This record gives sequence, structure tokens and C-alpha cells, in this order.
Amino acid sequence: MNTSTFSATERTTWLSKLESESFDLLVIGGGITGAGIALDAATRGLKVALIEKKDFAWGTSSRSTKLIHGGLRYLKQLEFSLVHEVGVERAIVHSNAPHIVIPEKMLLPIVEEGSLGKTLSSIGLWVYDRLASVEKEERRKMLEKEVVIGLEPLVRPDILLGGGLYYEYRTDDARLTIENMKTAVANGAICLNYTELTDFIYKENGYVGGAIVRDHISNKEIKVRARRVVNAAGPWVDTIRNHDKEGVVGKRLHLTKGVHVVVPYEKLPLQQSVYFDVKKDNRMCFAIPRGNITYIGTTDTFYDTEIDQPNASREDVEYILEATNYMFPSAKLNISDVESSWAGLRPLIHQDGKSPSELSRRDEIFYSETGLISIAGGKLTGYRKMAERVLNFVSKTMRIKNTSKTQKLKLSGGDFDSTEAIQAYIYKATGEAKQIELKYEQVHALVYKYGTNTDLIINRAYELYNAIRDPEERILAAEVWYSVHHEMTNNLCDFVIRRTGRLYFERPSLEKTHLFIANQMAELLDWSEEQKLEEIAAFKVEYEAVMDFKR
Repeated sequence: MNTSTFSATERTTWLSKLESESFDLLVIGGGITGAGIALDAATRGLKVALIEKKDFAWGTSSRSTKLIHGGLRYLKQLEFSLVHEVGVERAIVHSNAPHIVIPEKMLLPIVEEGSLGKTLSSIGLWVYDRLASVEKEERRKMLEKEVVIGLEPLVRPDILLGGGLYYEYRTDDARLTIENMKTAVANGAICLNYTELTDFIYKENGYVGGAIVRDHISNKEIKVRARRVVNAAGPWVDTIRNHDKEGVVGKRLHLTKGVHVVVPYEKLPLQQSVYFDVKKDNRMCFAIPRGNITYIGTTDTFYDTEIDQPNASREDVEYILEATNYMFPSAKLNISDVESSWAGLRPLIHQDGKSPSELSRRDEIFYSETGLISIAGGKLTGYRKMAERVLNFVSKTMRIKNTSKTQKLKLSGGDFDSTEAIQAYIYKATGEAKQIELKYEQVHALVYKYGTNTDLIINRAYELYNAIRDPEERILAAEVWYSVHHEMTNNLCDFVIRRTGRLYFERPSLEKTHLFIANQMAELLDWSEEQKLEEIAAFKVEYEAVMDFKR
């Protein structure tokens, strides 16, 4: 295990290791796929480096529907093996990170002229349960109309025929990515954000042997040498392939955009998550209550503009609100109710003549003549299995025999054997933190972000007891400290977007806390006043961007 902490204050040490050591595997891309690959490789005993041009999970891996779900709709496309695989994976990911992959009831209202009728829904959910190897107590229940109305009074009664109740798993995609990354680092991987590939290095035989990398924080250029290179850059896979001598040959990516909007919970106070029909185009949407908010999505439209800046358009937001108001007429949502939004890109594999929703969610490995290995397609739920497949392929090209160790590997913070164990931990931690005026709700929120690592945050809050008298500020300062020293958090946006989700789920609160967070980070990372002001300005751009559609 690596003794170094994954600290932003030790970036220069990590960077010099990246430059001076040579690796078995260099992974390009710090989203969930790259993080999963780094972890699988490190636990097989390979020497691993990972680079990411922005922050970890900066792209699609912080902008998904945040569900580890079994892909019920892929049954409609007759993708039985995909449903089976992601269903089984769902249970594994939940077991390995129970603090951030949480079972949730999902209601499927069956409506007149809906995409699935009563019989088909019943058969579909039954097949889904069997394919996904769902535990007995979590198997689907088919419900009469009156029962559905009792469970979800907001659902439109005049078109309702009945419903199905089944289980999905809610997650925080960016937190799942960072916990994978931390576990990879603990197993010896070197993972650095804000390090961008500018070119490949080639060996004498013409094979890829590493990369020239620009570190955006020190503005230094370094060479990273590796026996094998895997391109796991999500929507940027073809961009990276274009850096290679061979370029994009054969299959290519087809990007589609998915938008989600956030409204206050009291505007759409659902009793559980709902997966509902969109009358307009025969698609389906999720509405998911989460604390003080409910978020709704998603759209599915072809995307071919600037990959770095996908944003929700007014049209996207109106589509989601119209669909929601049709299914939950009493909500009467309008654009002024939206508190935040996010837009992510799905890196799907192009298939001629298919609409966005028809494109397969399967992953594929592309192998270039220069030896560059690229992985594209796939879903958040299947990330561990994708990583396993990539490593099996890498091992084959290296002529080494090894097997994946990640199926029963607890991720950082996930050392619980049941949901009851998480509750017991929360109660114990709340009792212990009474002296520093920490409330149950605060501990609960921390544990469902950091799991057993919450101990380190509470210990830090004790250390800050005399320095920061306000209990709210004290725990926030402790969280920022943990994030910088244990999660390679380099700036304000890393913290409020990808480490904590505050910009999406608690945007109104940032009005009063962002300056405090900036001051804490400035102290920890030794920023000049000028640097701090630049960070605050960068945060304000993101703060406005999630509401751009209102202009």
C-alpha cells in the first residue's frame, strides 16, 4: 500500500514520480472508466500512472443521472446480456461502496398509450429481476391503480392504469470516481488531475511508449513512459486517437447530450423515485428526490459542438418541465423553479441510421496499429466490468497472466457490511461529536459522502474547535481540509462541484459559503490574494453556467 496521502499539497512530489519512473500502464482520462482501470491494474500488481486534463470526473462522470441502474429500457432493445451484466454489477458496486451506492424504490407508472403496457411491464420487470439476479426482498411488485395513487399522490390519475415498484441504486457519480481513484492510489497507482496529453511518445518499433504531458498547475511539460497506453477519455476518446499516428480509423464515437434539472423538493415532493413516460416522443424520464431537492432528467439528443462546454439549453429545460408537468400536473413547474442543472455527454459508438435512444450502450475496445488501446461506450453501472475487460486485453498484449481482484474489493470509505452498519456508524459518530456541536443531519450527510473516512473529518473539526467557533463553519473547514489532503482537490470548483455536489444540489447555500471555502483553500494551498480572486472568479463562471438557459 502507498503511504503517501493523496494530497494536493504534494503535487510536485507526485509529478516528479510521474516523470522519473517508468510504468507498465498509462491511463488517459480520470473519469469513472479511467479510475476503474487504474484500480484494476494496480491491484493486479502493475505499475500504473493516470493523467486527466481537468479534474477527476470533470466530464461525463459528474454529469450522469447518478444511478447505478440495471438498464430496464435496454430490454426494449432486446439487449438481454447487457441487462444481465449491469444488473449483476449493480449488486457488486453496492457491496463495495455501500456509502455512495444506495438502494432506492423506483415507481414505474403504467399509463394509457405508454411505452410499456400492463402485461409487458410485468413481464419486463420479471425478466429484469431474473436477469439482474435481484435479491428476493427487492423484486418487483405489480400494483393496481389505487395503490399507485396511494404511493404517489402527485401522479396523474386520469391516464393511470397501474404500476410497478422495483429497486434501483442511487449514487454520486463523481464521488464513486474519486473513491476508486483513492483506492487505486492506496494500491500504488500515481493519479494526477490537471495533466493533459499533448502528444504520444513512440518506441523504435513504432509502438506507443508513453506521452508528453502538460501540467496545467505548474505549467511544466514532462514525459511519462509506459509499456502500454489506454485511452479512457470518454467523449474525448476520438480527440486522443487523433493525437496518435493512426488517427481515427474504423469505428468512431457518436456523442449524445443528457440534461438534468434541479428543483426544490417542495415543488415536486415525490414519495419515491419515479421512472415515467414522456408523451412527446415515447422516451422515459427519471424524477429522483434527494434531500431538499428533486432532480429530473434526462434528454437524449445528438451533440456535435464544443465537447468541453455542454450546457442545458432553454429547449432542454422546457422539454423536461413539460414532461414532468404532464405526469405530475399539480406540480405546475416553470423555468423560474429551476435551481440548478447539468449537461453530460454520452460517448456512444456510432451506428448508421440509429436515433440517439437506439444507440447501444455497450462498450468496445479499439486497438490501433501503434498499440494504443481505446475503450468507448458503456455505462456508469458497468465501469468495473469494463475495467476488467480492458486489463484482460492489456495483459494478453503483455503476455502476462493475472486476474481481476476488484469484485470483492471495498472502495475507500466503504468498509461496511450492511445498511444497518452505516446507520450504527452514524449514531456512534454523532454521539462522539456532541462536544463539537455536530448534528445528526450533518454526520449523516458526511457519511453518505465519505463513509468511514468521516472519522478524519470529525477529528479535524476537534482540532479546529478553538480556532473556528461557528459549528457550521468548523465542520465545513474540516471537510475542505480532508478534501485537499486526501482527495487531490486543487481549487474551489473541484470542491463545490465534484467532491461534494454542492453546486448541483445546494446551489443557494453557496451564496454565503463560497468565500469561506475559498479562504480555507487559500490557506491550505498557499494561494496569493491574486490567485484566490482568480479562483473565486472561476467559481462564479460555473455558478452562472448552470443557470445559463434563463438568459
